[in-house]
Amino acid sequence: MSKKSEEKSVVYSALEVARICGVVNQTSINWIKNGHLKAFKTPGGQFRVYPDDLVEFMKLRDMRIPADVLAQCSNDPEENRKIKILFVDDDESFNNVSVSLLQKNLPDAEIFQAFDGFEAGSMAVKKMPDCLILDLSLPGIDGIKICQTIKSSDAFGKPEIIIVTGMEDEEMEKTCRDLGVKYYFKKPVFIPELVTAVKDLMSVQ
Repeated sequence: MSKKSEEKSVVYSALEVARICGVVNQTSINWIKNGHLKAFKTPGGQFRVYPDDLVEFMKLRDMRIPADVLAQCSNDPEENRKIKILFVDDDESFNNVSVSLLQKNLPDAEIFQAFDGFEAGSMAVKKMPDCLILDLSLPGIDGIKICQTIKSSDAFGKPEIIIVTGMEDEEMEKTCRDLGVKYYFKKPVFIPELVTAVKDLMSVQ
């Protein structure tokens, strides 16, 4: 058997499924028992799930699928999966214009909008974006704390973060970069540069 064939023969236990999906073990078992997640039993009575079945299950529920799980599939769904981008800025006009131009330049991406910190958190959990474009100066919200929370929690899918801000604060920029933010833009933003940044982070041609 070739190495590639061996890689494709990987199966996941209920515990591994739980870890990948960010839930407790009993939840993954319930998914299987209730027929939501396709699985089979070993001679010892343990549940096992094929990568393709797990990916199909996660796609239907709009979950972020780890690259190592996708790599185990016999048919790579990553090729057909759209990149998801969440654009967060309380300036409605700037938000709408930016998203319109991004969509024009990234036609294969799904782009979602949020206009405040609460909506951003809700959308990030629901949509699990691959890339988050974030304004740091949202009303009543500490932009740095948002970055820290998103970077430290699996609940948001650990998206790449691009900062877009009108604030002149070198210390804040340094903090963001220390958190792993590669692109930090100061307004006014040249949209082609933003598009280039997204393509770079998402490895899009």
